[in-house]
Formats: sequence, C-alpha cells, structure tokens
Amino acid sequence: MMEPYPDEWPYPRPDSPPLLTPEEAEHTLDVWLVPKFSMLTLFCLLEPLRVANRFGRDLFAWRLRSATGQAVVASNGVRIDVDGSLETLADDAGLIVVSSYEAELTVGAAERAVLRRIAAHGGWLGGLDTAPFILARAGVLEGHRVALHWESVPAFRQEFPHLAISQARYEFDSERLTGSGGSASIDMMLDWIERAYGPALANAVGRQLVHQRARGEASLAQRHLYEELPRSVVRALAVMEANLAQALPIPEVCRLVGQSQRQLTRLFMAHFGESPKQCYLGLRLDQARRILADSRCRVTEAALAAGFTQPAHFSRAYRQRFNEAPSTTAERGTLDPPR
Repeated sequence: MMEPYPDEWPYPRPDSPPLLTPEEAEHTLDVWLVPKFSMLTLFCLLEPLRVANRFGRDLFAWRLRSATGQAVVASNGVRIDVDGSLETLADDAGLIVVSSYEAELTVGAAERAVLRRIAAHGGWLGGLDTAPFILARAGVLEGHRVALHWESVPAFRQEFPHLAISQARYEFDSERLTGSGGSASIDMMLDWIERAYGPALANAVGRQLVHQRARGEASLAQRHLYEELPRSVVRALAVMEANLAQALPIPEVCRLVGQSQRQLTRLFMAHFGESPKQCYLGLRLDQARRILADSRCRVTEAALAAGFTQPAHFSRAYRQRFNEAPSTTAERGTLDPPR
C-alpha cells in the first residue's frame, strides 16, 4: 500500500529546481510535438524527469520541437510554445515524437527525412500514442518490437504487417522506444530512470507523483523491499543513485537526507550489512558494469560515468566485486558470464 503523505519533507530540493539547459544536464530529451498531440502524454513524459532533478543532481533537460519551430496546438486546444524546429536537431539526437489525432496530415517527406538522418547517425528515436505510424512510415522501426495505443493496433497491423506488434504498454531498447502514450508514459519514464540510475530513485519519483507503478513479478519483491525500508534509507539510496557520476561525500548525503551519519550508518548496517560508503561504492560499480555490458563504451568511459577518476582504483574495486576485470565484461557484452 502506498503511503499517502510523508511525515516530513523527503526531498533534498524542497522547491522545484530551475529548468535546465542541455549543458547543465546529464541527459537531454528532444520532444517533437505533432499538431493535435496528446497533452496527457506530454505531461506524463516530462514530469518524472522534472521530479528526478529534485534529488540533489541536475539529471534531465528537455526541449520541445515542432516541424516549423512555431507553437503547436494540442488535441485539447491548448497552444504550446516550442524551443526550435526539427531541422536544427543534431544528427545523434535523442528524439521522442508525441502525436494523437490525425498525425499523418502534417508529417511529410521533410520530417521523415529528419528521422532517417537521426537513425542513420546512431541517434535514439521514440514514438508515443499514434507516433509509431510516423516512425514506421519513415522506415526506422525495422527489427524493433512496436507498442502503440490499443485503438491504433488494427490499422497499424494492416499497414505494416512485417513489424512485430507488442501487447505491452511500451517497448524500448538502446535505439528505439514506442509506447501507448497517456498515463502509461509515467511507468515508461520511471522504467527509464530505473535503468539509468536504479530503483530507489525511480520509486522515490513515483511516490512524489502519487503513482503506483505497474511492475512485473520479477520486480515485485524488490518493490516490497523498498517499502519495508526506513524512509531515510530509501531517501539516501535515491540520492546516491542520482549522484553516481559525481559521487558525493557521505556527510553530504546525510545532510541531503536529514539524518546524522552515525544513525544512517546504523540503519545501513542493520538492513544491508554494510556502511553507506560501501553501499554507495557498490551502486557505482553496478552502474559501471551495466554500461560496460550494454554499450560499446571503453573501460575508462564507464569508470568516469560511475564517478571513478583513478583507473587503478576502479579496476581493483571492480575485480573485487565481480571477480573479473572490467575489460572482460566489456568484451563479453553481457552481464552474465558464460556457464
């Protein structure tokens, strides 16, 4: 059962952080708004990112785009200003398309060419609600499972019989994201936050949004684990996961959490059998391992992404935790060693 209200303010930033520029944030998401787009989908897409920025680190920024750079009117009649046009997107941009009614009426060859350009340069593309039609017509969904709004499935199957349609509310991998839109976008973005920074931060964001996450059975036990932990421990884990690339001193973690270091250490030892410092180190090493297994990053790049500035220290700690060198994980390309 979700706790309806916290008994104390649980966030390191009690006020909303300022809107970030791409230079300030670790991740920047470009969002293309197609005329008559779903306002609900847009809000559910961005709000988890805004809330995640409250945990002591500037994680996410976003820019709204339209085909022409002019304001766009949503399906509910609200006019939204944008930050730029599609043609100014970088070749390797991360772009999500948000549409709804009559998406095909305003999308032409020029817009589809932008999608193909991004795909050709290794950029990351997503489409929500009816936007998978736009991506599919641009030819950038080949080899990817497609999730979209249930109402659009028959027409999509008719037009693109060679593409695999998923029954899930969203599907994403390292190159593509598709989803049904609407409120399901909250779960989609919480999943994205969890993959990037860990479950404590994602669950803390969900609580702030008063949103009960839809989880598979494999994640159910983990969710119950976090529900049973003291709130200060969950807050500390969320702060740690939000600050993996630039590790904070433990006294600063305690300050942000509002707990003495002695008390936080006692709680961590009771629940995990290790100190906050040891737990923080493990989280950073786990992050580095995920990066090495899921990308083509070099070992030094993975180390820096997990806050390690000394390669020798990183390799020694990595080998001690995983019984193999980081280069071995990178060469294998998966988390699990062969049996």
